[in-house]
Amino acid sequence: MRQLLPLLLSLTAATATTAQTPATTYRAAERKVNDLVHTRLDLRFDYAKRYAYGQAWVTLKPHGYATDSLRLDAKGMDIKQVILVQNGAPQPLKFTYNRQQLLVQLGRVVPAGEAYTVYVEYVAKPDELGAKGSAAIGDAKGLYFVNPDSAVAGKPVQIWTQGETESNSAWFPTIDKPNQKSTSEISLTVPAKYVTLSNGALVSQKPAGAGLRTDTWKMDQPHAPYLFMLAVGDFRKTTDTWRGREVSYYLEPQYAGQARAVFGKTPRMLEFFSNRLGVEFPWNKYAQVVVRDYVAGAMENTSASLFGPQAQGSARELLDWEYAGVEREVAHELFHQWFGDYVTAESWSNLTVNESFANFSEVLWAEHEYGPDAGAAQAYRSLRTYLADPSNHTKPLARYQYADKEDMFDNVSYQKGGSILNMLRAYLGEAVFFNGLKTYLTQNAFGTGEPHQLRLALEQASGQDLNWFFDQWYYRPGHPVVSIDYAYDAARREQTVTIKQTQSGPAYQLPLAVDVYLNGKPQRHQITVRQAAETFRFPAATRPELVNVDADKVLLWQKSDNKPLPEYAAQLRLAPRYLDRREVLAAAQTQLKAQPTDALARQLLTAGLTDKSPVLRQFAIEALDLQNPVQRKAAAPALARLATTDASVQVRAAALTALGSLKNKQYLPLFTQALANPSYRVQGAALLGLLPLRPEQALARAAAFEADNRGALTVALVQVYGQAGSPAQWPLMRTKYDAADPPSRFSLLASVGSMMGRTDDAAALTEGIARIKDLTVRYKAYIDASRLIGLLRQIEQQQATRPNAALVAQQVTAAVAEIEAAK
Repeated sequence: MRQLLPLLLSLTAATATTAQTPATTYRAAERKVNDLVHTRLDLRFDYAKRYAYGQAWVTLKPHGYATDSLRLDAKGMDIKQVILVQNGAPQPLKFTYNRQQLLVQLGRVVPAGEAYTVYVEYVAKPDELGAKGSAAIGDAKGLYFVNPDSAVAGKPVQIWTQGETESNSAWFPTIDKPNQKSTSEISLTVPAKYVTLSNGALVSQKPAGAGLRTDTWKMDQPHAPYLFMLAVGDFRKTTDTWRGREVSYYLEPQYAGQARAVFGKTPRMLEFFSNRLGVEFPWNKYAQVVVRDYVAGAMENTSASLFGPQAQGSARELLDWEYAGVEREVAHELFHQWFGDYVTAESWSNLTVNESFANFSEVLWAEHEYGPDAGAAQAYRSLRTYLADPSNHTKPLARYQYADKEDMFDNVSYQKGGSILNMLRAYLGEAVFFNGLKTYLTQNAFGTGEPHQLRLALEQASGQDLNWFFDQWYYRPGHPVVSIDYAYDAARREQTVTIKQTQSGPAYQLPLAVDVYLNGKPQRHQITVRQAAETFRFPAATRPELVNVDADKVLLWQKSDNKPLPEYAAQLRLAPRYLDRREVLAAAQTQLKAQPTDALARQLLTAGLTDKSPVLRQFAIEALDLQNPVQRKAAAPALARLATTDASVQVRAAALTALGSLKNKQYLPLFTQALANPSYRVQGAALLGLLPLRPEQALARAAAFEADNRGALTVALVQVYGQAGSPAQWPLMRTKYDAADPPSRFSLLASVGSMMGRTDDAAALTEGIARIKDLTVRYKAYIDASRLIGLLRQIEQQQATRPNAALVAQQVTAAVAEIEAAK
């Protein structure tokens, strides 16, 4: 599962709310009374009612003891009949049903290990279920009908499923727990004009009456019930192959031409991950489908991953995509086919053996495809995401107490866990680490896993006891918080490094490398920090140019590295890694905030504009204070060059944005030229650069872009209308806002507020205030709601002398009260 919420939070610069009180209930893995063996489903759909008419043949075996009953999860269904299928003679069974679980009396005691089959006829009514979703997975009704009555023009008619965590039991009866595994056969009777997708191989397609067709999909290898899936719709299928197996991509017809641009690296990912893990991709095919109105980011259903609409776009939209978007998602869901599908978390408490690995794969693929800097940049994104929210610091990675299983889908299970795996890889070494993963996958194939099994596999591969590592990183919350101080003793010809751990609780054991640079060359020292405060001594004939602690830059910690800026300058010159250089830029930025005239800091930050990493070039641009005349003079020529020639559209757009903040007419030709760039992101930055200089021209260009705008250009267009347009343009702004996803809506709120401050249209004011309020209430737990309350108050103030002042005051007061009351 790829989460949408971290993306939302990163785009809105939200602040964390106070951590909830930790739950204290121990969450044991579900006891296995009966084991699923095989699930056969026959489904027909009523689009008008949003029902699924189902027949299920569920084959099971009592697990360790004989039993005379069976409990199946079956949420919100009408159960028509339950029958024991035995020797060809159906035997009706007694059952009780509470709308959540179906308790079946088998009519006899079935010995442990003896297979039996129960037939259930039912009607699934997911829209009547009233299921509640979570922050990571926005809904929990399992089966979704998209535009089933074709009421929304231009929107496709689709059916798709989302099973994680335990929602698939809303569309078929099963034991909906991650420690169950079943082979499957799923028959779907659908309008013949539609394409279907499910787990495994398409084994038959047969006419099923007027305008209908039945497709049967079969998976011969066991997989967890939450990984069962189906998708039905007008998809266009593009097919590749890998080692003789089908690799396919299902998109809406208008996006089919970009299928390989979006998913075309999948065969190479399959080859890379199979080789690196030493375990070949375990399923008979791999498909990826993109659907509308998806409730999360993407989902790793066995052999058929499902993605939200962010994974399809026009050729122009794809120009603006970054690795951290869809390509990262593709790697993430594919790696789950091993970690999560082939070996599944035994319980949601052990989610780390699914999601931490998928997060880690994002680093692996970036490193392989784009080089060490790209891998390190992705690793740092994860680390920063985890560290940014203090509530993350209170929860262990393997978590056996939680309020709700949905709470496990957080920055601890994903980003912290991925960072820990990256650190463990560096500690053990590539060969040993991946040999350990191969052992873990092989020993637990088609079964379940937990961190203890991972530890044992890595111990087997390395010959080391790793209890200390797992105890402090998997079963203990938080992370080290350290300060690092340096001193050179000329008399003893020694360099000392003092590391103090200041976090609460016991000290961490931290193996790390220290590089001491003499005459431009590093001397590496391997040390292990074990105490809350330790001083380490290294021989050095002269004062080192640089002492680089954690030279491999893999530790998960918060550090205060108390070295002077000249040593950071040496670090930029001598140390090779992405994070070495990023630390220098961050130190220079901090120094310039304290001392805006510091020449060395200015020089270091300006040097970042030519860094080989586009991520660091963009960081350097955004770190500049161009209101400082000395910084502006030093950086402006480089910014103008980056805005016109940089290979990265992200860097170009950042440079244009920086120059736009100067409101200097000398850059008008640059903005005008950039408006013709094929990148929406570049065009959007250029349009906003033009706005304060030539508002009428910006309005005219915005109007010209109305026929073709996406992403950053849409945000810019709405901003132009919000600041300089007339109330007549509110309907278009409202349409763009309503069509946007949540992160984009937050980007548009300031422009909505600007228009609300200037319009005298009472209906528009009501619509705009309601939209600000509704978005704030929905995401209050994850954002700084006070900022948006401030936006509402600003509208009220701007309207205070206008005709609708009383109406606005009333509506703002009501909106603020609703926001403050929301939880």
